[in-house]
Amino acid sequence: MSPEPARRDTRPVVLFSDRTDVDLEPAQRLLAAHGFDSLVAELPVSHDAEDPARLLSARARGAVGLVVGYARISSRILEALPELRVIATTSAGTEMVDVVATQARGIPVIPLRDAATEEVATHSLALMLAVERQLPRATDIVGRGLWTEALTVGAPTSPRRLSGLTLGLLGHGRIARRLTTMAAPLVREVIAHDPRNVGEGATAVSLEELLRRSDILSLHVPLTDGTRGIIGADALASLPTGAVLINCSRGELVDEAALLEALDSGRLRGAGLDVLHGEPPAPAAPLRHHPAVIRTPHVAYWSADSLLSYGLDPARAVIELLRT
Repeated sequence: MSPEPARRDTRPVVLFSDRTDVDLEPAQRLLAAHGFDSLVAELPVSHDAEDPARLLSARARGAVGLVVGYARISSRILEALPELRVIATTSAGTEMVDVVATQARGIPVIPLRDAATEEVATHSLALMLAVERQLPRATDIVGRGLWTEALTVGAPTSPRRLSGLTLGLLGHGRIARRLTTMAAPLVREVIAHDPRNVGEGATAVSLEELLRRSDILSLHVPLTDGTRGIIGADALASLPTGAVLINCSRGELVDEAALLEALDSGRLRGAGLDVLHGEPPAPAAPLRHHPAVIRTPHVAYWSADSLLSYGLDPARAVIELLRT
C-alpha cells in the first residue's frame, strides 16, 4: 500500500504581507510547485497600528518565508513569526522592514533588484521631458479652448533645449545607468555621484559638483538614515537657478518644505515627482496642486511585464534560499 500524501497544512508556509497591486497568483503557483503553501495577510502599511501581529493567523505565524509589499514589518510582527528564515521585498528598498531586528535574528532581507529598471528609467525621462516641455500646461490650455498665444505669451519660463543642459544623477545603480543610456543622446552631458561606482556614459563628480552643475537633477538612491532629507534647503540652493528636480525613488529623500520654497521663489523651474512623503498626499498638500510640479501616483514601476516580475522574483528569491 502506498503511503498517504502529506497533509497540505504540513507543508512550509510562505507569507505575503499584504495585497499589493501585484497579481500574486503566478507567484503562489510557483511556490506550490516547489512544495510551499502560501498565505496572504492584511498587515498595515502604517507603523501606528495598535498590534499588527494580531492580524496573523496561527498558520501564518509558522511562516518560514515572508514576501513584503507595502506593509511595515516591525519588531512586533517579527516576534510573531518565530520560524521565519528569509524576507524578500517587492521593491528595491528595504525601509519597510525593521532591519535591526532581522539582523539580530540572522534573517536575510532580499530586495527586488531588476524587475522595473527599464520602467523607472523611462518614467524618470518622461517626467524630465514633460516638465521641460510644459506638457500638462499645454494640454490644459487646449482643453480650455485656447491656443498657442495662451501658452507662450506671459509664460513664466520658456522650454530649454535639452542639448544645452547637463543631467545630474544622484546615485548610479541599475536604474540610473539605464537612464544614462536613454538620456545621453538628448543632453549635453550626464554627470553622476555615487560613492560606490559610476558606470559608463556618465562623468563621476563629487556631490558638491553634482549639485552645482545639474540643470536637471534626478534622484536614484535608496532611502537610508544617510540619505533621508539629502535634498534639503542647502542642496536646492546649490543647484543652478532654473534647475529641475526629478524624483522616482523615495519621497523622503527630499525636504518638501524646502522644495516648495524653491519652487515658489523661482529658484527651481519645476519638479517631476512620482513619490511624496505621504502617499496618497493630503487633499490640501501644497505639492499636490503646485503649478510647477508634475505628479504621478507612484507608478514609475508600472508595466504589464514588471507587475508579473514583482510577484515572481521575490518568490524565486525565497525558494532559492529556503531550498539551499
